[in-house]
Amino acid sequence: MGAYLLRRLALLVPTLFGIILINFAIVQFAPGGPVEQMLAELRGQGGSAIGRIANDGGGEVRTPSGGDSSGPAGNYRGARGLDPAVVAEIERTFGFDKPAHVRFFEMLKGYLTFDFGRSLFQGRPVLDLLLEKMPVSISLGLWSTLLIYFISIPLGIAKAVRDGSRFDFWSSAVVLVGYAVPGFLFAILLVVLFAGGSFLQIFPLRGLASSGAADWPFWQRALDYAWHMVLPTTALVIGGFASLTMLTKNSFMDEIGKQYVLSARAKGASESRVLYGHVFRNAMLLIIAGFPAAFIGILFTGALLVEIVFSLDGLGLLGFESAIRRDYPVMFGTLYIFTLLGLVMQIVGDVTYTLIDPRIDFEARR
Repeated sequence: MGAYLLRRLALLVPTLFGIILINFAIVQFAPGGPVEQMLAELRGQGGSAIGRIANDGGGEVRTPSGGDSSGPAGNYRGARGLDPAVVAEIERTFGFDKPAHVRFFEMLKGYLTFDFGRSLFQGRPVLDLLLEKMPVSISLGLWSTLLIYFISIPLGIAKAVRDGSRFDFWSSAVVLVGYAVPGFLFAILLVVLFAGGSFLQIFPLRGLASSGAADWPFWQRALDYAWHMVLPTTALVIGGFASLTMLTKNSFMDEIGKQYVLSARAKGASESRVLYGHVFRNAMLLIIAGFPAAFIGILFTGALLVEIVFSLDGLGLLGFESAIRRDYPVMFGTLYIFTLLGLVMQIVGDVTYTLIDPRIDFEARR
């Protein structure tokens, strides 16, 4: 197993490099970059905005000349009517005065030490932004994933044991609703019902802490945190438990029909012994080993719209806003973190396979 882990860890570097390179190349051809956005703002605000850019950049920038610009201005449609010196100063401010390959390798050099640069529009280090938003996303991802597993596995086992019964029929109806309705619609429904939308106001609508909670005792802060987490976690659980429930049921039904189960029953083993002593380990192999990937999926993708509905300032919302505003340092910083964690969790998933079933050996290859 050690040699396999070393090979997988060695593959992290070229995989990360390839993903970052492909996305960086795509971004170079995407319209509406930060320079174009700033030029459009300058054209709309006139001299006051130009003066602000001059102060931020530390250089002396002239006012627009009014004619069609040439040189660097020709690179951007929004640059028509602006002095080339203005465009050059904006390019320098955002770091676009260097060739693309130079910017790419400077970015990679910083990534080796987790230096992702500074946000183009917020003026803060990207790493500080990521660390600030990460607790929100980890809270949503961890608690919702744990609850999904704690609900789906017992429910899936019960459905497999009672296949074809009334319980299986009515629980399948609930699972069907979970399949059909996305989590963010459940989030809106919960807001309407329980967060002061149109009916009750039991739970808070935004954030993970009440105003002034930092001065409260620990137990009171913990209760306040749990109170704020109820609705967003519930929305994610309702929207995510259906597929895992059916996967658990199908895995158990597949194992229950195998010969070793029939042999165990023929030898007089009790039903609970057969179910939890023989079937459980084999049926749970795929489900439990997939926990790391499920956590990453909820952490970085499934929680985005729920974060928006409940005004939770997490990593999903940060990445979405940076993509809309073309804040490239934040975009690539979040992409790097997401990709790195995803690749590491894949390795963790492989290790989990071997912990659940020691018979699995990834190094036993012909």
